Amino acid sequence: MDNLTTSFGGAIVLALDIYAIYSILSSGSSALAKVLWTIFVLLLPILGFIVWLLLGPRSTGARG
Repeated sequence: MDNLTTSFGGAIVLALDIYAIYSILSSGSSALAKVLWTIFVLLLPILGFIVWLLLGPRSTGARG
């Protein structure tokens, strides 16, 4: 696989994980839920993001 392709894919995963972690920390969930979700996304970047996207806490602005 080409280095540029690998780097681009890694940058996309990093950007999505940063977005997920920001959304987790700014959500109205309990502190424990925030910590657990953040650890999950950090340990399993791709799978963690997908699971968070489907099941994770939502920000308070999105619920209105």
